[in-house]
Amino acid sequence: MTNTESLPTLLIIPTGIGCDVGGYAGDAIPVARLLASASDCLITHPNVMNGGSLYWPDTRIQYVEGYSLNLFAAGEVLLKPVRQQKVGLLLDAGLEPDLKKRHLQVADGCVASLGLDIGPVMTTERAIRINLKKGVSGSSWGDIEEPGILLRGAQKLKKAGATAIAVITRFPDESGELETKLYRQGKGVDIIAGLEAVISHFLVKHLLIPCAHAPGLAPLPIDYNLDPRTSGEEIGYTFLQSVLVGLSRAPDLICKLDIEKKGNSLLQENTLLSNRNLGAVVVPQGALGGEAVLSCIERLIPLIIVTNQGVLNVSSTKMRLDCLSSDQSESILYADNYVEAAGLITALRHGINIKSLRRPIDCLK
Repeated sequence: MTNTESLPTLLIIPTGIGCDVGGYAGDAIPVARLLASASDCLITHPNVMNGGSLYWPDTRIQYVEGYSLNLFAAGEVLLKPVRQQKVGLLLDAGLEPDLKKRHLQVADGCVASLGLDIGPVMTTERAIRINLKKGVSGSSWGDIEEPGILLRGAQKLKKAGATAIAVITRFPDESGELETKLYRQGKGVDIIAGLEAVISHFLVKHLLIPCAHAPGLAPLPIDYNLDPRTSGEEIGYTFLQSVLVGLSRAPDLICKLDIEKKGNSLLQENTLLSNRNLGAVVVPQGALGGEAVLSCIERLIPLIIVTNQGVLNVSSTKMRLDCLSSDQSESILYADNYVEAAGLITALRHGINIKSLRRPIDCLK
């Protein structure tokens, strides 16, 4: 690898754990843009890039749903960048007519103004019905009462030609709840985010095509103490815009087993990304227990642990990363913020020894 080549980097900020950066409505998009500039190839997930009514398309950023991202890090799936996906819309039968129409208007606007390829559109046989919950740690999650109905609708869309799926389900309105008030003021966890991840994980597991979720909610009353990080969700009727933009260029998911069955001709394509290409993974301190992170540690891919407070406490100390072998510990790096993380990625990309940037510098023995 020469100094001018990209350093594919994985950026993970888990959903629904209230991170200071990435726990709100697209407030990690500036981080993604910075790290994409440093690496020239950033792989990240919808929680980072979805900003409600706000979004930022960047050809250097690969939009990969969280379950797919785990498969990619484990080497079970390869990513194939595309020019454009055909994004099917799956609408929950529980959406009221006006709310359903608002989402269709967003889709029309994305076709007319952004040139996206959207359709077909289908509505589930009956309401999906979901329940929001909160874990002991404080993270958000939930369950789906009609998963079979959800999956059948998505399968019909795929069969009808959709190469990616945006699903809109009716979420319960929680405007009067304390959790929602705290979140809007920048002091709480996004109560709907955990279940959004459950929905997209479920669909990708069964369909293996890019999927992302947008919640259907009634507009909230104005809040004069609104935290700027939540503003992207407050300036429109839906959260669908950023989802459609992200999915429109999401890479295809190529199963490694399919490649092995058909021969290695696909592997010769320079456009395919595998976990072997990864040069670094960036993750918050306290959120180190995910499958993708563990896969990267096992493969000695440089792990950049960033101070980014959330409700989880799966830290480097609790993971006993300080007890790793010398070869493994050398691939663990720490950053106080994402600006510093970008500097570490730049150093890795250009072959600069990180030790030479720190003081004091130990003598060789």
